[in-house]
Amino acid sequence: MSDLPNCPACASEFTYDDGLQYVCPECGHEWSEEANDSDAVSDGGIRDANGNLLADGDSVTVIKDLKVKGSSLVVKVGTKVKNIRLVDGDHDIDCKVEGIGPMKLKSVFVKKA
Repeated sequence: MSDLPNCPACASEFTYDDGLQYVCPECGHEWSEEANDSDAVSDGGIRDANGNLLADGDSVTVIKDLKVKGSSLVVKVGTKVKNIRLVDGDHDIDCKVEGIGPMKLKSVFVKKA
């Protein structure tokens, strides 16, 4: 059995050492050997494109034109979205965009308003 730490993102035990950092082959997460697991967990909030910590009920602004999958609609840059909810998953913001309806957004495409 390996003495390497489990992945802080997905708790996988199949991590490997890649020079100066650890890598998880299951989720692709990379972290430095010096960082301990408690630092990664305490920093585990969802952040916007500028690195600001997001919370439920915040308002955000879209920073890039986003095509809505399955339709011809586009969420334009500068669109303000109010009262967001944070959820687990790849698309970590659950919200209602005015004129389009309920949808999920990735936090990398928004900034805190």
